[in-house]
Amino acid sequence: MDSKTLSNASMLTGRIMLSAIFIIAGFGKIGADYAGTQAYMDSVGVPGPLLPAVIAVEILGGIAILIGFQTRIAAALLFGFTLSAALLFHSDFNQQMQSILFMKNIAIAGAFLVLYAQGPGQWALNPQPKLQEA
Repeated sequence: MDSKTLSNASMLTGRIMLSAIFIIAGFGKIGADYAGTQAYMDSVGVPGPLLPAVIAVEILGGIAILIGFQTRIAAALLFGFTLSAALLFHSDFNQQMQSILFMKNIAIAGAFLVLYAQGPGQWALNPQPKLQEA
């Protein structure tokens, strides 16, 4: 396998892996405990009625990353979403699990920055070149 094919395969695999958590979480919020999720959002000061928007961001943003459609826009949106979720929902560092979830979100946000800079690779609905260096 040549380096270009390996690079494109890696970008596609990375997009699949990165998008899966958002697509699954979005659908999970619909089917699992919708009211409980709203109540949890309210408990940390995020209005529960925003839950449909959260679900839309997770599912639509995840699908955009998955198929490589408007990848930079989706990556920027999900970067902000993931960083906000870390700060709002996982910043109780007295609880080990919250610390772990915070760091997971920070790592995912970092992956979105890389995806923003590199673009989706050539195996995407709308391939975009890497950002130009100054």
